[in-house]
Amino acid sequence: MNRRTFINATLAAALAPLLRAADRRPPRIVLRSSWQTVNIGDIGHTPGVLALLEKYLPEAEVRLWPMHVDNGVAGMLRRRFPKVPIVEGADAVKAAFAECDFLLHGSGSGLVAAKDVAKWRKETGKPYGIYGITLGSVSGGTTELLDTAKFVLFRDSASLAFAKEKGVRCPVMEFGPDGAFAVDLRNDAPAEAFLKANGLEDGRFLCCLSRLRHTPYWKVKKGFAFDEKKQARNEAMKEHDHAPLREAIVAVVRETPLKVLLCPEDATQMEIGRELLYDKLPADVKARVVWREKYWLTDEAISTYVRSAGIFGSEMHSPIMALGNGIPAIVCRFAEQTSKGIMWRDIGLGEWLFDLDNEDDIRRVVPAVLAFAKDPAAAKAKAARARAFVQQRQRETMEVLRKSLGV
Repeated sequence: MNRRTFINATLAAALAPLLRAADRRPPRIVLRSSWQTVNIGDIGHTPGVLALLEKYLPEAEVRLWPMHVDNGVAGMLRRRFPKVPIVEGADAVKAAFAECDFLLHGSGSGLVAAKDVAKWRKETGKPYGIYGITLGSVSGGTTELLDTAKFVLFRDSASLAFAKEKGVRCPVMEFGPDGAFAVDLRNDAPAEAFLKANGLEDGRFLCCLSRLRHTPYWKVKKGFAFDEKKQARNEAMKEHDHAPLREAIVAVVRETPLKVLLCPEDATQMEIGRELLYDKLPADVKARVVWREKYWLTDEAISTYVRSAGIFGSEMHSPIMALGNGIPAIVCRFAEQTSKGIMWRDIGLGEWLFDLDNEDDIRRVVPAVLAFAKDPAAAKAKAARARAFVQQRQRETMEVLRKSLGV
């Protein structure tokens, strides 16, 4: 940071509380979030953080500055947060920079909006913070942005350790749960209609989600070119990664009264669930398994998850959002994912985290899912303990933000 920028930043941070006090207005926060809409987890980051701000900083004025809120997401957010304006267009962004006191970067796979944080820092000199990210690499520019943040909260302990190892010098660096843990969206009517149409009763089915090693975004997003190398890796590992999930489905159906719903976290996964799970099941098992063929938004997904007995599979954010609403969740992961899965150990659910690159872990998947299905009361109690820890950290991290705002 050059001398002029440093002086401007210091003055802005010092004067902001005094200026607010002088005109008797509440603090204004702009939330940079909403990375994409083809994944219900990336959608979920935003309403989760907004719900936390609403609960713990109700006096603050909050604006959402999104990357993407298409595909019905803007309407969903406005229904739940009618008082939160969505910053769209150059004039609205300019006004947010002029009028807001603090920029909060939302949860994500990294410092997703690094260029925007840098722009805020350079043009306003006002403070900013980073909430619930994974960090797997740093560059000179990223390190400087992290160093000069008021706080950086990492959603997994591996990211926090990595930041320290790389010499990041932010004054407050802690574990901070992914924002999606706090999502409380609901869309009950379509969820209930789907469950009724498919013979799924409340508390009498498990949800299963699966994915490929690399998300084939070229199938659902403009601007993503087909990646031959990634697709080859997907093809090489798809049977390896889905076999234990199929075995778990078979065990649940044959050994318990529960049914299984195959559902997607992103818009590419309906095809995967059909090809690699449903179509390969024995006929007697298939009769009690439902394949969801259409993508959905986060509100309908959560309305479904809260009616289930639990979730298992190789996705991350559906388990996060389910657990945040008290529903047990087992997570499988592999090397191609970021270190975010480690958060399951961080919140006390290491026994429900499985590495599909480890043969010992693979052997433990079916027994774990079966135990989970056979003793739902114990599973819910375990989930409740983890949820309580998450909620404690949510309170504490919102207090970090409050102090950074000077209120």
